[in-house]
Amino acid sequence: MRLSENAGRVLEARYLRRDERGAIRETPEELFARVARAVSQAEMFVGNAAQAALWEERFYQRLTSLDFLPNSPTLMNAGTPLGQLSACFVLPVNDTMESIFGAVRDMALVQRTGGGTGFGFGHLRPAGDLIASTGGAASGPVSFMRIFDCATENIKLGGRRRGANMGILPVDHPDILGFIDAKRSAGELRNFNISVSVSDAFMAALDAGQSYDLRHPSDGRAVGRLNAREVFERIVEAAWATGDPGLVFSDALERANPTPAIGRIEATNPCGEVPLLAYESCNLGSLNLSHFTIERDGATDMDWRRLDEAVREAVRFLDDVLLVNRYPLPEIEAASLGSRKIGLGVMGFAELLILLGIPYRSARAVDFARKLMGFIAEKARATSAQLAGERGVFPNWARSVYASQGLQMRNATVTSIAPTGTISIIAGTSSSIEPLFALCYRRVGVLGEQTLTELNPVFLATGERMGLLTSETLAYVRDHGALAGAPGVPATTHDLFATALEIEPRQHLLIQAAFQSSVDNAVAKTINLPSDAPPESVAAVYREAHRLGLKGITIYRYGSQSQQTLQLGAGEEMYEKEHGAKCDPSQCRL
Repeated sequence: MRLSENAGRVLEARYLRRDERGAIRETPEELFARVARAVSQAEMFVGNAAQAALWEERFYQRLTSLDFLPNSPTLMNAGTPLGQLSACFVLPVNDTMESIFGAVRDMALVQRTGGGTGFGFGHLRPAGDLIASTGGAASGPVSFMRIFDCATENIKLGGRRRGANMGILPVDHPDILGFIDAKRSAGELRNFNISVSVSDAFMAALDAGQSYDLRHPSDGRAVGRLNAREVFERIVEAAWATGDPGLVFSDALERANPTPAIGRIEATNPCGEVPLLAYESCNLGSLNLSHFTIERDGATDMDWRRLDEAVREAVRFLDDVLLVNRYPLPEIEAASLGSRKIGLGVMGFAELLILLGIPYRSARAVDFARKLMGFIAEKARATSAQLAGERGVFPNWARSVYASQGLQMRNATVTSIAPTGTISIIAGTSSSIEPLFALCYRRVGVLGEQTLTELNPVFLATGERMGLLTSETLAYVRDHGALAGAPGVPATTHDLFATALEIEPRQHLLIQAAFQSSVDNAVAKTINLPSDAPPESVAAVYREAHRLGLKGITIYRYGSQSQQTLQLGAGEEMYEKEHGAKCDPSQCRL
């Protein structure tokens, strides 16, 4: 295996098994052998025992080539007594003490196995509401979120990293203003990403400058009114200051809900790419796009044949994960196996564009993103349909949208774009569908107190072919993290290597929308804004995201938090958040 020094350090710190004295007792190759062997055992469960060894070898080759990597819990736990392989869980929180503290317990059980959790707090009565049984007053959703946050603070996911949660509240909940401002105080809800769930009706009221009803969660009765523009401005101001809250577009989620007869979408996972019903979970994996190129007539092109093969093997791998998984709760097992949701995504998109000579901030990049994800989705769905023929449809199929279409599917969802925070380090590629954050940066917080300094490998390889890597240029990149302003560098070269903060917010949105058009679940992506961007820029991004039909949106203004995890340029003092995720890499599932 060809692993970077940083990849080796991440594997040693997080993934490789240790003995009772804490000494590492497996190599990276042995890790991938362990995972391939454990996952391929599923073939025996579905009557394919004769080919289990064949699939073990194919999975091993795919993993060791770093063409495809599953989510972190699969790498950590496959083939171990723990055996919990899922990344994402959504747990219900209903308006009783039993449900609230039962959810805290369930969260602890999930997080200790390495999973991230999402919660919809919209069922809880507002602060000050009368409690009939005691005559006291309710404390409201935000106060209970602090309990979840405190519990998470003392749990490391799988004993190796801090926990992460998503908290969502509908915009018509009576406590919405307190929720919007919940993270504006330093240290508040530090283990939560938060999003406001907004409807198409709210966005219409916003456009019209109208007020809308606040509704009591118990029966939906109107209990007050707020002006939509004032609420939206409050959201924008908080997001500009802290990065939170994001927006979740509830109607867009429901339009894509594959099993509406089972229930409504309850919440998403911590980074927003997987909307789930209560107790559902999802297994994720990502293809390393930078590996699927081929040289033709002196030019680099996509190797669509190899990508097709990889998609099919990855979908089979993820479906096998569902069969060998050990679920932390019986309710989670029932819901997860009822829908069999998986989420195949990508990493290395920015590096692929560079290899193909396509600037990220071009119309060509948007068109290519749409074509690429359309191809992956088509092959993934075809594979799920093939597996349905071999193994049967998912149990809730008869109550799904596929039944009315007459489409046999093994999985209720097959695609999702996750942040790929740490698996992209292992793979040695760029994160998810994000542009390059910087050409040289320090990543802070991944390994506790250690700091990883990275020059982007594709920048180095491509820059060397282009004769770009002079000592002067490298020194400039080390100081600034980008090529902008570097003496002697042509504009076309700078354009090809444009970094996240050099790309217009609308281009970020167009790339996200291009991928979302073919993704079953959702897309985790951060819209990066420079430090001097005004609040109006945040408002424009949120409005455009809804217009483009996105399922959710996250912005991050450079420098708006005191503890961030990417440092722009090796010599700067400011840190930047991990692209694609509103949490540091030690919190991210991927």
